[in-house]
Amino acid sequence: MERRTEGPGGGRGNPMVTGTSVLGVKFDGGVIIAADMLGSYGSLARFRNISRIMKVNDNTMLGASGDYADFQYLKQVIDQMVIDEELLGDGHSYSPKAIHSWLTRAMYSRRSKMNPLWNTVVIGGFYSGESFLGYVDMLGVAYEDATLATGYGAYLAQPLMREVLEKKPILTKDEARELIERCMKILYYRDARSFNRYEVAIVTEKGVEVEGPLSLETNWDIAHLIRGFE
Repeated sequence: MERRTEGPGGGRGNPMVTGTSVLGVKFDGGVIIAADMLGSYGSLARFRNISRIMKVNDNTMLGASGDYADFQYLKQVIDQMVIDEELLGDGHSYSPKAIHSWLTRAMYSRRSKMNPLWNTVVIGGFYSGESFLGYVDMLGVAYEDATLATGYGAYLAQPLMREVLEKKPILTKDEARELIERCMKILYYRDARSFNRYEVAIVTEKGVEVEGPLSLETNWDIAHLIRGFE
């Protein structure tokens, strides 16, 4: 994938190939995250089968929006970290909180050098009987929540997910998946940078399972009635 060009003063310019929203929801006994598979070159839907979700290890997964080349770099670094940890053979592995903490420091370090990794990352995991869902952006801003969304999803999907959790704070796995799929469909209708092919990753005590590519069933019958957006 093409890298961004150097900008004035040695800092990087704008992202080139980008991905849009990543969604995440905690449920009873695990976490589910989802992201579509479109890589946009500006407003051009350039790459339609790219994965923005990765399995870190058996208890941690992550999804990233923003610059795809930076995500590929980040994936290489994390994969090597996991390999180095496994080679120690001490029976320990990175926890979701550890990956979240490392990403916070890594993003802040790059930002401080005026050379940021242009990504927002959602980390999901299940470790020691607890679900974990964390957020880190390109400035190193980080927090945890029961529902997370990046990109346009922060405006459209996050309110919908919070509304559901206000009524029922602890979801089942099926309810969480239904909620995620509903939000992904709404984003496909409303976000011009989204796509109806997507991936879902689910982590439980059994491990990480990544499913996809999946396709959303959509209905555009009322599209001709919509006016005012031409």
